[in-house]
Amino acid sequence: MRLGQTVPNFKAATTKGPINFHEWQGNSWVVLFSHPSDFTPVCTTELGRIAVHQPEFAKRNAKCLAHSVDELNSHVDWVNDIKSYCLDIPGEFPYPIIADPTRDLAVSLGMLDEDQKKDPEVGKTIRALFIISPDHKVRLSMFYPMSTGRNVDEILRVIDSLQLTDRLKVVATPANWTPGTKVMILPTVTDEEANKLFPKGFDKVSMPSGVNYVRTTENY
Repeated sequence: MRLGQTVPNFKAATTKGPINFHEWQGNSWVVLFSHPSDFTPVCTTELGRIAVHQPEFAKRNAKCLAHSVDELNSHVDWVNDIKSYCLDIPGEFPYPIIADPTRDLAVSLGMLDEDQKKDPEVGKTIRALFIISPDHKVRLSMFYPMSTGRNVDEILRVIDSLQLTDRLKVVATPANWTPGTKVMILPTVTDEEANKLFPKGFDKVSMPSGVNYVRTTENY
């Protein structure tokens, strides 16, 4: 799935019952993240930490949806393991896990090629994460190797960035940005326009090249 591409609607069996993706998404953002199989140690920690942070996703109007290529009954046993390992998950396990034993969904979402879906070694590469906006479009994608667990704080940070820049289309967020810190004013915005948009002020950074393209503000 490429950035800006519409996620095709699909029906799937999950640990929370069958879903029709577009209907299930509604007007929410979605974090769709996949795993090569159940009972894998790194993925166990990821699903657990995302479950612990469920209230933070809810604050951002974001739903979480996991995907794994095993059968539904295997997912149920795995969820019990995750809850046992991550004792700080509040209440019931909060989000569904898709069962995709045929890997057809993995193929349709671009995680695998059709001719690779029966190869168990290639199947291990299904470590994708997509952030999907309410219009069903892919806004961000990340692919991880099996050896590296995903950072939940980073997932929340990029949702914050995407939502901010959707609301305030004249800014972008710089490296290591976190909510409340400086944002960059886009070069397409003139200084005159910036003065009207940010009446409390913004900073202009002089560059050796003489090109004035770096302007920042905390007043957003």
